[in-house]
Amino acid sequence: MRHAPCACILIAGACLFVSSAWAAPTLSGGIIDDLQGLEARLKSGEHAAVEAKATRQAERLAGGNASDRWARALYLQLAANAEVRRGNVQAAVEHLATARGTRGVEPAQADRWLRQEAGLRARLGETGRARELLGDWLERHGGDADTHWLMAQLQAESSRWEQAADWAQRALAGDASPSQQRLGLAATALQRAGRQKEALAVLERQLAGAEDDPQARRRAAGLAQRMGDPGRAAALWETAWRRGVLSGADDLMQRIRLHLAAGTPARAAEILSRTLEEGSLDDSLENRRLLAEAWQAARDHDRALTAWREVAERSDAAEDWLRLGQLATGWDRLELAREALQRARQGGATEASDWLASLPENKGDAPDGQASAEADG
Repeated sequence: MRHAPCACILIAGACLFVSSAWAAPTLSGGIIDDLQGLEARLKSGEHAAVEAKATRQAERLAGGNASDRWARALYLQLAANAEVRRGNVQAAVEHLATARGTRGVEPAQADRWLRQEAGLRARLGETGRARELLGDWLERHGGDADTHWLMAQLQAESSRWEQAADWAQRALAGDASPSQQRLGLAATALQRAGRQKEALAVLERQLAGAEDDPQARRRAAGLAQRMGDPGRAAALWETAWRRGVLSGADDLMQRIRLHLAAGTPARAAEILSRTLEEGSLDDSLENRRLLAEAWQAARDHDRALTAWREVAERSDAAEDWLRLGQLATGWDRLELAREALQRARQGGATEASDWLASLPENKGDAPDGQASAEADG
Protein backbone atom coordinates (compact mmCIF):
# COMPACT_ATOMS: atom_id res chain seq x y z
CA MET A 1 0.00 0.00 0.00
CA ARG A 2 1.47 3.34 -0.98
CA HIS A 3 0.06 6.72 0.01
CA ALA A 4 2.58 9.12 -1.42
CA PRO A 5 1.20 12.36 0.02
CA CYS A 6 1.56 10.94 3.51
CA ALA A 7 5.03 9.68 2.74
CA CYS A 8 6.48 13.11 2.06
CA ILE A 9 4.57 15.21 4.54
CA LEU A 10 7.61 15.71 6.75
CA ILE A 11 9.75 17.27 4.05
CA ALA A 12 8.11 20.66 4.13
CA GLY A 13 9.86 21.68 7.35
CA ALA A 14 13.31 20.98 5.94
CA CYS A 15 14.06 24.58 4.91
CA LEU A 16 14.49 27.88 6.71
CA PHE A 17 16.75 26.45 9.38
CA VAL A 18 19.44 29.07 9.78
CA SER A 19 17.68 30.79 12.68
CA SER A 20 18.34 27.65 14.72
CA ALA A 21 22.05 28.42 14.51
CA TRP A 22 21.85 30.96 17.32
CA ALA A 23 21.03 28.27 19.89
CA ALA A 24 24.10 26.22 18.97
CA PRO A 25 27.87 26.81 19.19
CA THR A 26 28.82 30.26 17.97
CA LEU A 27 29.47 30.54 14.26
CA SER A 28 31.69 33.06 12.56
CA GLY A 29 30.12 35.91 10.65
CA GLY A 30 31.52 34.55 7.42
CA ILE A 31 29.92 31.11 7.94
CA ILE A 32 26.56 32.68 8.84
CA ASP A 33 26.64 34.91 5.74
CA ASP A 34 27.54 31.92 3.57
CA LEU A 35 24.75 29.77 4.99
CA GLN A 36 22.19 32.52 4.53
CA GLY A 37 23.41 33.16 1.00
CA LEU A 38 23.09 29.49 0.11
CA GLU A 39 19.61 29.39 1.57
CA ALA A 40 18.58 32.36 -0.59
CA ARG A 41 20.03 30.66 -3.67
CA LEU A 42 18.13 27.49 -2.78
CA LYS A 43 14.89 29.46 -2.68
CA SER A 44 15.64 30.95 -6.07
CA GLY A 45 16.03 27.51 -7.61
CA GLU A 46 19.82 27.03 -7.77
CA HIS A 47 19.52 23.54 -6.40
CA ALA A 48 22.52 21.87 -8.01
CA ALA A 49 24.87 24.74 -7.22
CA VAL A 50 23.72 24.87 -3.60
CA GLU A 51 24.17 21.12 -3.16
CA ALA A 52 27.67 21.21 -4.60
CA LYS A 53 28.79 24.21 -2.51
CA ALA A 54 27.19 22.92 0.72
CA THR A 55 28.76 19.48 0.28
CA ARG A 56 32.22 21.00 -0.27
CA GLN A 57 31.87 23.15 2.81
CA ALA A 58 30.74 20.16 4.90
CA GLU A 59 33.75 18.15 3.75
CA ARG A 60 36.10 21.05 4.55
CA LEU A 61 34.75 21.40 8.08
CA ALA A 62 34.93 17.69 8.97
CA GLY A 63 37.02 16.96 12.04
CA GLY A 64 37.02 20.55 13.32
CA ASN A 65 35.99 22.02 16.66
CA ALA A 66 32.46 22.31 18.05
CA SER A 67 31.64 25.36 15.91
CA ASP A 68 32.96 23.66 12.79
CA ARG A 69 30.96 20.53 13.49
CA TRP A 70 27.78 22.58 13.96
CA ALA A 71 28.39 24.51 10.75
CA ARG A 72 29.07 21.24 8.94
CA ALA A 73 25.73 19.85 10.13
CA LEU A 74 23.94 22.94 8.83
CA TYR A 75 25.65 22.68 5.45
CA LEU A 76 24.61 19.05 5.29
CA GLN A 77 21.00 20.01 5.89
CA LEU A 78 21.22 22.57 3.11
CA ALA A 79 22.64 19.89 0.84
CA ALA A 80 19.80 17.59 1.84
CA ASN A 81 17.22 20.23 0.96
CA ALA A 82 18.85 20.82 -2.39
CA GLU A 83 18.83 17.10 -3.14
CA VAL A 84 15.14 16.84 -2.23
CA ARG A 85 14.38 19.66 -4.66
CA ARG A 86 16.35 17.80 -7.34
CA GLY A 87 14.54 14.55 -6.63
CA ASN A 88 17.60 12.80 -5.19
CA VAL A 89 15.89 11.59 -2.05
CA GLN A 90 18.44 8.89 -1.21
CA ALA A 91 21.26 11.43 -1.19
CA ALA A 92 19.14 13.75 0.97
CA VAL A 93 18.59 10.95 3.50
CA GLU A 94 22.30 10.31 3.74
CA HIS A 95 23.04 14.00 4.33
CA LEU A 96 20.40 14.23 7.08
CA ALA A 97 21.56 11.04 8.78
CA THR A 98 25.11 12.40 8.89
CA ALA A 99 23.93 15.81 10.12
CA ARG A 100 21.88 14.46 13.02
CA GLY A 101 24.70 12.08 13.98
CA THR A 102 27.18 14.92 14.33
CA ARG A 103 28.71 15.05 17.81
CA GLY A 104 27.54 18.07 19.76
CA VAL A 105 24.30 18.71 17.84
CA GLU A 106 21.58 19.64 20.31
CA PRO A 107 18.94 16.93 20.87
CA ALA A 108 16.09 19.20 19.74
CA GLN A 109 17.76 19.88 16.42
CA ALA A 110 18.76 16.24 15.97
CA ASP A 111 15.12 15.30 16.55
CA ARG A 112 13.96 17.70 13.86
CA TRP A 113 16.32 16.09 11.40
CA LEU A 114 15.25 12.65 12.61
CA ARG A 115 11.65 13.50 11.83
CA GLN A 116 12.56 14.76 8.36
CA GLU A 117 14.68 11.68 7.68
CA ALA A 118 11.77 9.41 8.64
CA GLY A 119 9.53 11.15 6.12
CA LEU A 120 12.14 10.87 3.38
CA ARG A 121 12.74 7.18 4.07
CA ALA A 122 9.00 6.61 3.86
CA ARG A 123 9.06 8.30 0.48
CA LEU A 124 11.82 5.92 -0.60
CA GLY A 125 9.77 2.94 0.49
CA GLU A 126 12.11 2.08 3.37
CA THR A 127 9.10 1.27 5.52
CA GLY A 128 10.78 -0.54 8.39
CA ARG A 129 13.53 2.02 8.91
CA ALA A 130 11.10 4.93 8.54
CA ARG A 131 8.77 3.37 11.11
CA GLU A 132 11.67 2.84 13.51
CA LEU A 133 12.88 6.44 13.20
CA LEU A 134 9.43 7.96 13.49
CA GLY A 135 8.60 5.74 16.46
CA ASP A 136 11.79 6.96 18.14
CA TRP A 137 10.75 10.56 17.51
CA LEU A 138 7.19 10.01 18.73
CA GLU A 139 8.44 8.64 22.04
CA ARG A 140 9.64 12.18 22.85
CA HIS A 141 7.06 14.25 20.97
CA GLY A 142 3.30 14.21 20.77
CA GLY A 143 3.28 14.81 17.06
CA ASP A 144 0.64 16.40 14.87
CA ALA A 145 -1.98 14.93 12.57
CA ASP A 146 0.46 14.70 9.65
CA THR A 147 2.90 12.69 11.73
CA HIS A 148 0.14 10.40 12.98
CA TRP A 149 -1.05 9.81 9.41
CA LEU A 150 2.48 8.93 8.35
CA MET A 151 2.85 6.44 11.18
CA ALA A 152 -0.53 4.91 10.32
CA GLN A 153 0.65 4.52 6.73
CA LEU A 154 3.95 2.94 7.76
CA GLN A 155 2.20 0.47 10.06
CA ALA A 156 -0.27 -0.40 7.30
CA GLU A 157 2.50 -0.97 4.78
CA SER A 158 3.92 -3.57 7.17
CA SER A 159 0.44 -5.13 7.65
CA ARG A 160 0.52 -4.16 11.32
CA TRP A 161 -3.19 -3.45 11.24
CA GLU A 162 -3.91 -2.98 14.95
CA GLN A 163 -1.16 -0.36 15.23
CA ALA A 164 -2.20 1.22 11.94
CA ALA A 165 -5.78 1.50 13.18
CA ASP A 166 -4.66 3.08 16.46
CA TRP A 167 -2.58 5.71 14.68
CA ALA A 168 -5.31 6.35 12.12
CA GLN A 169 -7.82 7.04 14.87
CA ARG A 170 -5.37 9.43 16.55
CA ALA A 171 -4.86 11.14 13.21
CA LEU A 172 -8.60 11.43 12.59
CA ALA A 173 -9.06 13.01 16.01
CA GLY A 174 -6.59 15.74 15.14
CA ASP A 175 -7.48 16.31 11.48
CA ALA A 176 -10.56 18.43 10.81
CA SER A 177 -10.58 17.78 7.06
CA PRO A 178 -8.67 14.64 6.10
CA SER A 179 -8.21 13.95 2.41
CA GLN A 180 -10.04 11.17 0.61
CA GLN A 181 -6.77 9.24 0.47
CA ARG A 182 -6.27 9.49 4.21
CA LEU A 183 -9.85 8.46 4.90
CA GLY A 184 -9.27 5.46 2.66
CA LEU A 185 -6.15 4.56 4.64
CA ALA A 186 -8.06 4.84 7.92
CA ALA A 187 -10.96 2.75 6.63
CA THR A 188 -8.62 0.02 5.42
CA ALA A 189 -6.67 -0.08 8.67
CA LEU A 190 -9.79 -0.18 10.81
CA GLN A 191 -11.41 -2.84 8.66
CA ARG A 192 -8.31 -5.05 8.65
CA ALA A 193 -8.05 -4.63 12.42
CA GLY A 194 -11.60 -5.94 12.78
CA ARG A 195 -13.07 -2.61 13.88
CA GLN A 196 -15.92 -2.83 11.40
CA LYS A 197 -18.23 -0.25 12.95
CA GLU A 198 -15.51 2.39 13.01
CA ALA A 199 -14.42 1.46 9.49
CA LEU A 200 -17.93 1.89 8.13
CA ALA A 201 -18.25 5.29 9.81
CA VAL A 202 -15.05 6.40 8.09
CA LEU A 203 -16.21 4.99 4.76
CA GLU A 204 -19.47 6.90 5.00
CA ARG A 205 -17.49 10.01 5.83
CA GLN A 206 -15.40 9.32 2.74
CA LEU A 207 -18.55 8.94 0.64
CA ALA A 208 -19.69 12.41 1.65
CA GLY A 209 -16.73 13.82 -0.24
CA ALA A 210 -16.62 11.27 -3.06
CA GLU A 211 -20.20 10.68 -4.12
CA ASP A 212 -19.07 9.75 -7.63
CA ASP A 213 -16.64 7.03 -6.51
CA PRO A 214 -18.20 3.63 -7.32
CA GLN A 215 -15.48 1.64 -5.55
CA ALA A 216 -16.05 3.53 -2.30
CA ARG A 217 -19.79 2.84 -2.60
CA ARG A 218 -19.25 -0.86 -3.22
CA ARG A 219 -16.82 -1.11 -0.36
CA ALA A 220 -19.13 0.64 2.10
CA ALA A 221 -22.08 -1.53 1.12
CA GLY A 222 -20.00 -4.69 1.35
CA LEU A 223 -18.74 -3.76 4.78
CA ALA A 224 -22.25 -3.00 6.02
CA GLN A 225 -23.38 -6.39 4.76
CA ARG A 226 -20.49 -8.18 6.49
CA MET A 227 -21.39 -6.34 9.69
CA GLY A 228 -24.82 -7.94 9.55
CA ASP A 229 -26.61 -4.76 8.47
CA PRO A 230 -28.03 -5.63 5.02
CA GLY A 231 -30.58 -2.83 5.24
CA ARG A 232 -27.80 -0.26 5.45
CA ALA A 233 -25.96 -1.99 2.62
CA ALA A 234 -29.05 -1.92 0.42
CA ALA A 235 -29.65 1.76 1.19
CA LEU A 236 -26.07 2.67 0.28
CA TRP A 237 -26.31 0.72 -2.97
CA GLU A 238 -29.73 2.09 -3.86
CA THR A 239 -28.56 5.68 -3.33
CA ALA A 240 -25.53 5.10 -5.54
CA TRP A 241 -27.67 3.48 -8.22
CA ARG A 242 -30.17 6.33 -8.30
CA ARG A 243 -27.33 8.84 -8.63
CA GLY A 244 -25.84 6.91 -11.51
CA VAL A 245 -22.65 6.08 -9.62
CA LEU A 246 -23.34 2.36 -10.04
CA SER A 247 -24.56 0.88 -13.30
CA GLY A 248 -24.42 -2.21 -15.47
CA ALA A 249 -25.76 -5.72 -15.15
CA ASP A 250 -23.49 -6.79 -12.29
CA ASP A 251 -24.34 -3.77 -10.15
CA LEU A 252 -28.02 -4.18 -11.00
CA MET A 253 -27.99 -7.81 -9.90
CA GLN A 254 -26.22 -6.88 -6.66
CA ARG A 255 -28.87 -4.21 -6.08
CA ILE A 256 -31.54 -6.92 -6.34
CA ARG A 257 -29.70 -9.35 -4.08
CA LEU A 258 -29.12 -6.68 -1.44
CA HIS A 259 -32.84 -5.90 -1.35
CA LEU A 260 -33.52 -9.61 -0.86
CA ALA A 261 -31.01 -9.77 1.98
CA ALA A 262 -32.36 -6.58 3.53
CA GLY A 263 -35.89 -7.91 3.88
CA THR A 264 -37.38 -5.90 1.02
CA PRO A 265 -38.08 -8.76 -1.41
CA ALA A 266 -41.04 -7.01 -3.07
CA ARG A 267 -38.69 -4.20 -4.11
CA ALA A 268 -36.20 -6.77 -5.40
CA ALA A 269 -38.95 -8.53 -7.36
CA GLU A 270 -40.25 -5.29 -8.87
CA ILE A 271 -36.76 -4.30 -10.04
CA LEU A 272 -36.02 -7.76 -11.43
CA SER A 273 -39.38 -8.06 -13.18
CA ARG A 274 -38.98 -4.68 -14.85
CA THR A 275 -35.39 -5.29 -15.93
CA LEU A 276 -36.26 -8.69 -17.40
CA GLU A 277 -39.03 -7.08 -19.43
CA GLU A 278 -36.71 -4.28 -20.57
CA GLY A 279 -33.89 -6.66 -21.41
CA SER A 280 -31.46 -5.09 -18.96
CA LEU A 281 -30.80 -8.57 -17.59
CA ASP A 282 -30.79 -11.90 -19.38
CA ASP A 283 -34.17 -13.58 -19.35
CA SER A 284 -32.55 -16.77 -18.12
CA LEU A 285 -33.97 -19.61 -16.09
CA GLU A 286 -31.70 -18.59 -13.21
CA ASN A 287 -33.08 -15.05 -13.16
CA ARG A 288 -36.66 -16.31 -13.49
CA ARG A 289 -36.05 -18.57 -10.51
CA LEU A 290 -34.71 -15.60 -8.53
CA LEU A 291 -37.83 -13.62 -9.45
CA ALA A 292 -40.05 -16.45 -8.22
CA GLU A 293 -38.11 -16.64 -4.96
CA ALA A 294 -38.45 -12.88 -4.50
CA TRP A 295 -42.23 -12.86 -5.01
CA GLN A 296 -42.51 -15.87 -2.69
CA ALA A 297 -40.47 -14.08 0.01
CA ALA A 298 -42.72 -11.04 -0.45
CA ARG A 299 -45.76 -13.31 0.16
CA ASP A 300 -47.37 -12.08 -3.05
CA HIS A 301 -49.26 -15.32 -3.79
CA ASP A 302 -50.51 -14.58 -7.30
CA ARG A 303 -47.20 -13.30 -8.62
CA ALA A 304 -45.19 -15.97 -6.84
CA LEU A 305 -47.29 -18.80 -8.27
CA THR A 306 -47.22 -17.28 -11.74
CA ALA A 307 -43.45 -16.91 -11.53
CA TRP A 308 -42.91 -20.45 -10.25
CA ARG A 309 -45.13 -21.83 -13.02
CA GLU A 310 -42.97 -19.99 -15.55
CA VAL A 311 -39.87 -21.58 -14.01
CA ALA A 312 -41.43 -25.07 -13.97
CA GLU A 313 -42.62 -24.84 -17.56
CA ARG A 314 -39.18 -23.68 -18.73
CA SER A 315 -37.19 -26.26 -16.79
CA ASP A 316 -39.79 -29.06 -16.77
CA ALA A 317 -37.89 -30.29 -13.70
CA ALA A 318 -39.78 -32.45 -11.22
CA GLU A 319 -38.45 -30.44 -8.27
CA ASP A 320 -39.77 -27.19 -9.75
CA TRP A 321 -43.22 -28.66 -10.33
CA LEU A 322 -43.13 -30.09 -6.80
CA ARG A 323 -42.27 -26.71 -5.33
CA LEU A 324 -45.07 -25.06 -7.26
CA GLY A 325 -47.48 -27.73 -6.05
CA GLN A 326 -46.40 -27.36 -2.45
CA LEU A 327 -46.80 -23.58 -2.55
CA ALA A 328 -50.17 -23.84 -4.23
CA THR A 329 -51.28 -26.34 -1.61
CA GLY A 330 -50.21 -24.08 1.23
CA TRP A 331 -51.94 -21.11 -0.33
CA ASP A 332 -55.15 -23.09 -1.01
CA ARG A 333 -54.88 -23.02 -4.81
CA LEU A 334 -55.96 -26.64 -5.10
CA GLU A 335 -56.51 -26.88 -8.83
CA LEU A 336 -53.03 -25.54 -9.56
CA ALA A 337 -51.60 -27.68 -6.77
CA ARG A 338 -53.11 -30.86 -8.26
CA GLU A 339 -51.82 -30.08 -11.73
CA ALA A 340 -48.31 -29.22 -10.54
CA LEU A 341 -48.04 -32.25 -8.25
CA GLN A 342 -49.18 -34.58 -11.02
CA ARG A 343 -46.45 -33.15 -13.27
CA ALA A 344 -43.96 -33.58 -10.44
CA ARG A 345 -44.97 -37.21 -9.96
CA GLN A 346 -44.62 -37.86 -13.67
CA GLY A 347 -41.13 -36.39 -13.49
CA GLY A 348 -40.11 -38.79 -10.73
CA ALA A 349 -40.64 -36.74 -7.58
CA THR A 350 -41.60 -39.43 -5.07
CA GLU A 351 -42.97 -36.90 -2.57
CA ALA A 352 -45.58 -35.76 -5.05
CA SER A 353 -47.83 -38.79 -4.44
CA ASP A 354 -48.06 -38.04 -0.72
CA TRP A 355 -48.85 -34.41 -1.42
CA LEU A 356 -51.52 -35.40 -3.94
CA ALA A 357 -53.04 -37.80 -1.45
CA SER A 358 -53.30 -35.01 1.11
CA LEU A 359 -55.38 -32.77 -1.14
CA PRO A 360 -59.14 -32.53 -0.39
CA GLU A 361 -61.35 -34.69 -2.61
CA ASN A 362 -58.30 -36.39 -4.03
CA LYS A 363 -58.27 -39.66 -2.09
CA GLY A 364 -58.73 -41.73 -5.22
CA ASP A 365 -56.13 -40.05 -7.35
CA ALA A 366 -56.05 -41.22 -10.96
CA PRO A 367 -53.28 -43.48 -12.25
CA ASP A 368 -50.23 -41.83 -13.69
CA GLY A 369 -51.37 -42.20 -17.29
CA GLN A 370 -54.79 -40.66 -16.64
CA ALA A 371 -53.26 -37.89 -14.52
CA SER A 372 -50.88 -37.15 -17.34
CA ALA A 373 -53.71 -36.92 -19.83
CA GLU A 374 -55.67 -34.61 -17.55
CA ALA A 375 -52.61 -32.41 -16.97
CA ASP A 376 -51.86 -32.24 -20.69
CA GLY A 377 -55.46 -31.45 -21.48
